[in-house]
Amino acid sequence: MTTDTTENSGKNSKLLPALREGVGLVQMILFKELRQNLQEKNPGAEKTDLSMLAGAITNEVFGTQNPEKKFANFREQHWGKIEQELLSLKENYNFLCRHITDALRIQTLCDNQEGGDSSQTLVNAKNFGYLIEDRDVPLPSIFMTLIRELGKEHNLIVPPVQITPEQDKALVH
Repeated sequence: MTTDTTENSGKNSKLLPALREGVGLVQMILFKELRQNLQEKNPGAEKTDLSMLAGAITNEVFGTQNPEKKFANFREQHWGKIEQELLSLKENYNFLCRHITDALRIQTLCDNQEGGDSSQTLVNAKNFGYLIEDRDVPLPSIFMTLIRELGKEHNLIVPPVQITPEQDKALVH
């Protein structure tokens, strides 16, 4: 019986980091899209400020506020803008809402497996309107497949490609 638990822990120890990487990819894409959109809406604004704003919004979505004083002060001073962007996520980034929903659910499952509780991020997403409630929670393999495709679409990752046996032989000397 101890062997089964060890095996499951081994599987989880590989699975959870992989799932968290997938969540991280959604965070990166959201940040990238937010920053680009904010720059288009505010062409004269400082790029650093817009990046901080995009980061603060992304952190709010995923419940990962940066405790460093500089970022905490920025969040407090710009809460109105952050809140406005959160309220308009569904309208402005509808194409990402399904991925955000999946990532938040996977993040919550991972946190629960590790003894944490990030369910408040789901409540916040629902309250701000960007959680797609009727979307099923994806299985880990489906989530990773969706994330690979999303990363490919945004030129952030190149999904693995199957090679032929001839190509494989040419690589091994």
